[in-house]
Amino acid sequence: MADKDFPGWHGTTIIGVRKGDHVVVAGDGQVSMGQTVMKGTARKVRRLSPGGYDVVAGFAGSTADAFALLERLEAKLEATPGQLQRASVELAKDWRTDKYLQKLEAMLIVTDGKELYVITGAGDVLEPEHDIAAIGSGGNYALAAARALIDTDLDAEGIARKAMGIAADICVYTNGNLTVETIGG
Repeated sequence: MADKDFPGWHGTTIIGVRKGDHVVVAGDGQVSMGQTVMKGTARKVRRLSPGGYDVVAGFAGSTADAFALLERLEAKLEATPGQLQRASVELAKDWRTDKYLQKLEAMLIVTDGKELYVITGAGDVLEPEHDIAAIGSGGNYALAAARALIDTDLDAEGIARKAMGIAADICVYTNGNLTVETIGG
């Protein structure tokens, strides 16, 4: 889609942090259109439980597109219980090859407490280095902050919250209204 066709929606900030045996996914609540904040309390981090298998997912991009992808991921997880990597790869393959899915504008961070992945519409299933993944408008700010904090005494949630606070201070498309989900341990 060309920039001139895109209505000016800006993403969000989502971060996934693994430290010890816990993984935290945190996301802000801001939805912006151009220079306007449309909503400050959106919930962009969700817990999925297909067949009793817990997965936490955070999304940046179009909400409707992300929900379509989360439904597909949930179906893949039901088909491959306990195999997040396989389900993620299957979703990425579908996303890359299906004409309907190719138009979806979103990115996902997913974790089952053991594995942590970023899934993109380009067919990528990326396992982040340093046990930290971040996506969205403020993703690079949150990533840099979390990398600086990973060797401190803060736990995964403390790192995620502090990194998101730093991103919210820098990125105008990110706010401090967080949804935080912890998994593992």
